[in-house]
Amino acid sequence: MAMTALNPNGLKLGVNGFGRIGKLTVWHHVADKFFDEIVVNIGRQSGTSLEDIAHYAERDSTYGWLHGYLYGHKAQPVIRDLDEKNGVMIIDGVRVRFLRSARNPAEIGWRDEGVRLVVDTTGQFLDPTLGPEHPKGSLRGHLDSGAEKVIVSAPFKIKDRGTPMPKDAITTVMGINSNDYDPRQHKIISNASCTTTCLAHMMKPLINAFGPKKIMSASMATVHAATGSQQVLDRLPASGKTDLRKNRSIMNNIILTTTGAANALRLVIPEMEDIAFIAESVRIPTSTGSLIILVINLQEEPGKEFVGRELINDIYRQAAADSPESYLHYTDKQNVSVDIIGMPRVAAIIEGHETHTRTAEAAIDLAKVPGLDNKTFSNPQKMVIRIPVTQAVIYGWYDNEMGSYVNILGDRIVSVAENI
Repeated sequence: MAMTALNPNGLKLGVNGFGRIGKLTVWHHVADKFFDEIVVNIGRQSGTSLEDIAHYAERDSTYGWLHGYLYGHKAQPVIRDLDEKNGVMIIDGVRVRFLRSARNPAEIGWRDEGVRLVVDTTGQFLDPTLGPEHPKGSLRGHLDSGAEKVIVSAPFKIKDRGTPMPKDAITTVMGINSNDYDPRQHKIISNASCTTTCLAHMMKPLINAFGPKKIMSASMATVHAATGSQQVLDRLPASGKTDLRKNRSIMNNIILTTTGAANALRLVIPEMEDIAFIAESVRIPTSTGSLIILVINLQEEPGKEFVGRELINDIYRQAAADSPESYLHYTDKQNVSVDIIGMPRVAAIIEGHETHTRTAEAAIDLAKVPGLDNKTFSNPQKMVIRIPVTQAVIYGWYDNEMGSYVNILGDRIVSVAENI
């Protein structure tokens, strides 16, 4: 794992939340060494002491021991010097302080901690339009309590659909539209989701190769690992909840659910506005390691060579070779989900072995095309035309926790920190 020198500016990283993404974010930045101090807000007492927090921080059911993640199987534990009074521990030489009182971002006190950059991993504060005084808390509360920039580890969700996106807020995916971030203008940055990140890196090479006009429609289904919002065992839904499936046991069910990837994708790839697109999600009983099945329909031109499997794979091979950040990978090998867990900084792994294409003629009844004057056709039989359409199916793996999301989120965090 690459190691960099301590940040010469002495910037501290604030992390709000210490769940799956919060803990793995700490792991990432302890390894990276860009920040010489991390301040984690848990917002409540946890366990019986700081030692219990250290116990949680140093081991993970999916990724193993922290010291093994850092240095391999011969490594020794790296957490030491626990200071219960000040909530401080040293993790592999990095000072990590835990705050255990305020849940509302406006009350955390980042200014007192010397924190200028915060990543919010709670999943609770997603509306960039809410003011810092909101009683349930808001992203702007972080700014009010001293942070200069806030990065959100999830897509924005504006509750009032008629309210436009604030000019100081932006959604970016690294390697896709990361340069749209303007440090002079943007204070709140959404890093989108793991699924949107993978999907963006699957769609962008196709749009670059074919253009949005050739892509008639697209759809995706993500076969997604379980998340913390699901239940281990069946339970009664809370008042007002309409999605009854999320209250069923994830341990032994395939569960249909929704994804906001389609909406978020339009924010990072504007060309998607011209493509009919739909996204669905299925949750399965695995801890991480997910798969996007992408289906696109391409309008072919008669007399020209139709799009085939090898052309699709060549597009991804070249895009992967041209990616300076190596966020896109291509493989001809046959994988299963566990094979991609922990792969560093990989947004999407295209499994070319399973790429499939089929071309057929689609019948278009011009009489049903809005705005077309039927009187211009003297022969009724010419009202129906047939055009060749190719359907392509592409598979893209992603580690929805560490490999394909947290590591790329880490790149976004450092890029923002470098411009503070």
